[in-house]
Amino acid sequence: MKVELDARSYEILVTPDARHELAGLLAERAPRAQLVAVVTSASLAARDWFHFDVGRAFSLVMVPEGEGAKTMTAAADVLESLAELGLSRQDVVVAVGGGAITDLAGFVAATYLRGVALVNVPTSLVGQVDAAIGGKTGVNLRAGKNLAGAFHQPLGVLCDTRVLATLPRREWLSGLGEVAKCWLLAGRSLADLRVASPEDLVECAVRLKAELVSRDERESGPRVLLNYGHTLAHALEKIAQRQGDDLRHGEAVAVGLAFAVRLARRLGRVGDDVVHYHDEVLAHLELSFAWPIDADTDTVLEVMTHDKKAHHDLSFVLAGENGFELVPGVDENVVREVLDEFRGGV
Repeated sequence: MKVELDARSYEILVTPDARHELAGLLAERAPRAQLVAVVTSASLAARDWFHFDVGRAFSLVMVPEGEGAKTMTAAADVLESLAELGLSRQDVVVAVGGGAITDLAGFVAATYLRGVALVNVPTSLVGQVDAAIGGKTGVNLRAGKNLAGAFHQPLGVLCDTRVLATLPRREWLSGLGEVAKCWLLAGRSLADLRVASPEDLVECAVRLKAELVSRDERESGPRVLLNYGHTLAHALEKIAQRQGDDLRHGEAVAVGLAFAVRLARRLGRVGDDVVHYHDEVLAHLELSFAWPIDADTDTVLEVMTHDKKAHHDLSFVLAGENGFELVPGVDENVVREVLDEFRGGV
């Protein structure tokens, strides 16, 4: 599959053992590169599958595990490492890891020497279906997630579906939150979902994201649909982070999807059949949409209003009879009522 951005277009390969195509990708897209900096974590570098034919000199640059990688401190450390290696503008940063690592490595690649080439090799499901595609990079600030970042498209993305079999179950389920979002946005049937393979799930999400990014790189139009379920999800993640709770992104997205369709129903945009369809997709993927954290409605509303994508009012991507669209200025009282009901049991 391909993201079509004129001279910056790139391919996304989804297949078992895709990681072994790295040397060929670099030879084609970065023939002048003499050095490759592979940004990854110690736990990933220790995995049995962690071996690559890079085709030229490379060095490993280690970063913290999980969301601990997405800090300004970690970004500064990686930037210093690239400078110490003597990485030039012709050289390449390769991100090997989940969404946190591709976000961090992309941000570093966008800022080091005002921009060097990037290749993403996502190793988690959420990385393959979301974070590694589309050029969004960033790190977290104390005020919230992804508040420092840049758009920086990769030279290519290698989604090795074989490594997904090594994921812990909770990591797999977290990635399925983004898959569910894309399955719903694409209007794919429950019948297709029941017979879909892991590769089918990845392909559905990748194809949709590649199409929307090709039409709208900077999220000024249709790409905003990829935020379906995320207004509530981002608020839940931020509150959970404050409380020290271990809530994964995909888990929050699943809750956000179930809430968004109920809000759409309350606004008269959809009927019970669409709510049932959403619930069936989430249930088949074994995604819980029970209220996940200890937070009251007022707290959640306050955080949602200040989300970086909310435009200072309550905006939601919602389903309707003509498909999905961004709906700004949703009445706070209506959101409050639906949240109260949703928190009390769906």
